[in-house]
Amino acid sequence: MRHELKIDDRTLSYLDFGGTGRPLLALHGGMSEGGAFTGLAARLGDAWRVIAPDQRGHGDSDRAADYGREGYVSDAVALLDHLGLVAPVAVLGYSLGGLNAVHLAAAHPDRVSALIDVDATVEVAPADAAFGFLRGLPYTGATPDALIADVGPVAAQFVAQALRPLPGGGWRLPFHPQDMLDSISACRGDHWDAWLASDCPALLIHGTRSKALTQEVADAMVARRPGTSYTALEGDHFVPFTDPEGFDKAVAEFLTGL
Repeated sequence: MRHELKIDDRTLSYLDFGGTGRPLLALHGGMSEGGAFTGLAARLGDAWRVIAPDQRGHGDSDRAADYGREGYVSDAVALLDHLGLVAPVAVLGYSLGGLNAVHLAAAHPDRVSALIDVDATVEVAPADAAFGFLRGLPYTGATPDALIADVGPVAAQFVAQALRPLPGGGWRLPFHPQDMLDSISACRGDHWDAWLASDCPALLIHGTRSKALTQEVADAMVARRPGTSYTALEGDHFVPFTDPEGFDKAVAEFLTGL
């Protein structure tokens, strides 16, 4: 079920899939939204209560002035507080969400009981070429078909099923292109300190052909952080979507082991 809370003057929208099981905070990747974890929530069933926010600037959540780690992490803490989840919870994050989850565990170890990093590297290099399609994208359009046509085939794969109606008529993307460029830029750098700062049980799920997380860095992340297990899935960075069965199984097995 979809809910929302106010953080200052912004709305943060989130999905709470319910259930009486232990809470799992699930943080989606860039240009995505909390609904990406609908399949995982169904797979986990009543054993886990999956809570999946649309992170700032994504989906039904309002845009924000800042897209650095501190802002994303503060939103996650605000959501946990709003839900009354004072005891530590398991946290899963994919890509952008994975980096945010790592920093959440580092900054607030008392709030995180277990960490699942899904193909999020701790060495983020510039990726201007990969995300160049965002530059010049229209944010709004008169109709869904018109907006999809305007954004082109590359961007359409991220937005085709997620367009939002505007209150006064017309449609918008589920994110503002400039916000995504700002968010990507803010990810760049070395995040080893954050990765090594927490000591809760952790799982690294890795797409073996991922260009975002190399095998060398993945191996080092597992070797350097005690209590970290590793699951390799055949696929690229988008493996949670190209191999949802393998992804759901890996997550479920790790959580059961807790």
